[in-house]
Amino acid sequence: MTVSIAASHARGKFATDKIFGASAAANKDVAKYGNEVVVNATIGAILDDKETLVCLPTVEKVFRNLPMNEVINYAPIAGLPDYLEAAMALTFADNRPEAYTAAVATAGGSGVIHHTIANYTEIGDTLLTSDWYWGPYKVLCEDALRKLDTYTLFDEKQKFNIKSFESKVNELLAKQNSVVALINTPAHNPTGYSLTDSEWDSVLDVAKTAAKDQSKRIVLMVDIAYLDYAGEKNESRAFMKKFSNLPDNVLIILAFSMSKGYTMYGQRTGAIIGVSSSKEIIKEFEDINQYTSRATWSNINRGCMRLLATIYNDKAILAQVEKERNEYYSLIRERSNIFMREAKEANLHMLPYIAGFFLTIPAKNPDAVCEKLHDDHIFAVPLAKGVRIAVCAVPSAKITGMAGKVAQALAAVDK
Repeated sequence: MTVSIAASHARGKFATDKIFGASAAANKDVAKYGNEVVVNATIGAILDDKETLVCLPTVEKVFRNLPMNEVINYAPIAGLPDYLEAAMALTFADNRPEAYTAAVATAGGSGVIHHTIANYTEIGDTLLTSDWYWGPYKVLCEDALRKLDTYTLFDEKQKFNIKSFESKVNELLAKQNSVVALINTPAHNPTGYSLTDSEWDSVLDVAKTAAKDQSKRIVLMVDIAYLDYAGEKNESRAFMKKFSNLPDNVLIILAFSMSKGYTMYGQRTGAIIGVSSSKEIIKEFEDINQYTSRATWSNINRGCMRLLATIYNDKAILAQVEKERNEYYSLIRERSNIFMREAKEANLHMLPYIAGFFLTIPAKNPDAVCEKLHDDHIFAVPLAKGVRIAVCAVPSAKITGMAGKVAQALAAVDK
């Protein structure tokens, strides 16, 4: 009897997403007990204090006023030119490096990761990320017939573990000609950590040392999905200046996304931004990524690209969007501060949080801890080594008291 007619590399694939599973369980609890009782800390999007999904008001106004032809028409494969310029300008702010730069439109930040894997690793290669990481990194690698390995993110002082990073880079380069490192910063998902400027210096030193072997290629893909909720605009982007004058065989890729910074999650609009000291490398970057776009999704959402270009080219509108976004940044900050203060009072150990949508508590048995939290109608996401709390989605009133309950759940079941 035939049990599969799929290609050999596709057999056995299935997606189990713990984030959506945890969210579904929370919704079921809401239906049974009412929203006022349930704490849903699973959602990776901003909810206001009434637990309504947030769209920045000026973003919505501009979007609704776009001409219908701009919403429904096809876009160029590479993306609208003024969108690409806006994406780069908004990414760098006052910190554009001394280098050649280019951008190609992608289907959200996930599209950037897809293209990076497809075009900068060989089939069978291993990519590198930290041991705390966003689960779909692994899915994207494995679906493309690659592997994912990890270094230890934090050292014993709870700082970026540069020794582990360097060791893994060298280990991979001993086996393959290129290494692609996926670095999620600032406001890392799931911990909320941001690399400091000196930690960035160390990372780039590792890349430059490895690049002395001209036969090797080093690609640092920086996932900046949460950049606009990481602190003051130019302070949180200062590290980008460090991408100036790097060796030609070191490529920086930035994963720009409109999902969080412009609250357009489902519109799937992003850009892969390349930074190189070589004009030829950047021309190649544009060509191969545009080609892969054509082969993957063809073109992306024209209306959302026009939205960003419209916002960027009207400084009054841009200033208003940034003001509104900063209000929500402050709201998330208030929520995280409550949790961190109460965690300290409850002697609850959490990973170092700087900014962003999530914070994480290490656990030996994350599934059991999350299950135990259901007794208090609290829903969080179990990770491989901890529990992720979405402070972006939980009102301050519901955050209050939450850390103590997490501490109790850990004490009860995390043996």
